Amino acid sequence: MNAMKSGIIAVTLGLLAFAAGPAQSAENPFAGFTGSWSGNGKITANNGGSERIRCRGTYRANEAGTTLSLSLRCAGDSYKFEIASDITYSGGNLSGSWNETSRQVYGSISGRATAHSIQAQASAVGFNAALAITTRGNSQSVVIRSPGSEISEVSVTMARAGR
Repeated sequence: MNAMKSGIIAVTLGLLAFAAGPAQSAENPFAGFTGSWSGNGKITANNGGSERIRCRGTYRANEAGTTLSLSLRCAGDSYKFEIASDITYSGGNLSGSWNETSRQVYGSISGRATAHSIQAQASAVGFNAALAITTRGNSQSVVIRSPGSEISEVSVTMARAGR
């Protein structure tokens, strides 16, 4: 798997983990993220082919809800990833880093959050992706687009375990 493919998938999954829970308020968007999550999604290649993936994650927010640490594992027929990430919220802005641990690919995340949506940009060397997240109750819709990359879009729906 080439570095660009690994990079986009790693960023994608890191962002999915970032988006894996409902924001409680604009002042404390990570408060509701803590817990175990799972979901299904699809990776779409630039050539139009696609593959289903399943994801499981564990998320830990600090008591103030201003930092989020996570681990996420996702797999499909030909893709498997392990992501670790640390994200911080301050004054409406998000920033952080992600690392695809099995391939040692890493990058940064930045953007803005409200109580029910996140708009963010993920980047790594030679790579950028746009992220749009919408939260409704215990369900979350995530769409990540990276036109021109080998993997052009990822969409996943996740739900919190035990609810």
